[in-house]
Amino acid sequence: MSRWRTWALRVYLGGLALVALVSALDASGLRKARRLEGEAARIEADNARLAQESARLSREVKALRSDPAAMERAAREDLGLVRPGERVYRVEAATP
Repeated sequence: MSRWRTWALRVYLGGLALVALVSALDASGLRKARRLEGEAARIEADNARLAQESARLSREVKALRSDPAAMERAAREDLGLVRPGERVYRVEAATP
């Protein structure tokens, strides 16, 4: 190979290396891509958690519409209701 081609090849490869380095260090380059990948993974995990919560809530709604025991439990726990004639005893923890 001639000196000219060797020199041109070195300049070309050096330019490629420089472009790769600038891309790696640039805020909108590889660092941004990795940050976005991490954010996408976090969002996917949040979506999976929300899907599970949605399914649980759907089951609860279905139970509240059709299961008398679930209705009574919700009335007692969430609304604090009691049946006529029942006595409610409130137990509080002692504070030191």
